[in-house]
Amino acid sequence: MIGEIENRSAHLLAIKSDVERQGDFIRFLIKEVQSAAFADIEDVVTFVKWLDVELSRLVDERAVLKHFDWPEGKADALREAAFGYRDLKKIESEASSFSDDPRQPCSSALKKMQVLFEKLEHGVYGLVRVRDGAMSRYRGYEIPWEWMQDTGIVSQIKLQSVKLAMKYLRRVSSELEAIKGGPDEEELMLQGVRFAFRVHQFAGGFDGDTMRAFQELKEKAFQSQREIQNQHLHQQRLAGRS
Repeated sequence: MIGEIENRSAHLLAIKSDVERQGDFIRFLIKEVQSAAFADIEDVVTFVKWLDVELSRLVDERAVLKHFDWPEGKADALREAAFGYRDLKKIESEASSFSDDPRQPCSSALKKMQVLFEKLEHGVYGLVRVRDGAMSRYRGYEIPWEWMQDTGIVSQIKLQSVKLAMKYLRRVSSELEAIKGGPDEEELMLQGVRFAFRVHQFAGGFDGDTMRAFQELKEKAFQSQREIQNQHLHQQRLAGRS
């Protein structure tokens, strides 16, 4: 208990010291935040990164800043915009750099792509839930908000989801060739179709390459059905002769 009191006292003294000695530095940061106006969200990311480094000098950011006229609303909005964009850009980059390793088992590869798509999906849906209110606040603080529209980062993420679907469908088609006639063939086809439909609904359509990959899978499905039907007919004929 005594140690806790001593630690608490030392912390309060450190805060008091920052308030007294870092006043000019904090007032400089206040002016920087108040005057901050950006046209590009990437510049906001850079500014927030710099601001966080500067504020990390304080022993307790919140406790020290409350002694000053800190523009908390704008600072928080800048951080929110920067972190929100950065997180979406990160998953978009992860999807764009994804490469299917043919040496990896098919089930593991498809699972990886499903998990990655869910990241893209959740990222967009999370943005859509908050963007109306966020865009209004960002306008008031002269923070870029256009990136939140469907034509911004959302469009880039949806494009990557379509490219991911193409890789998924091609992997399914490749596996179907390998297990032709196997017991898992039908389930694998259905898995490919379900994933394609989900991405199609999310992205609002396919590009040419992905549509061709889907058509290829569909043709394989029809061919498989014809082969099964022919086998049944052949068996029926043999049974009729016996």
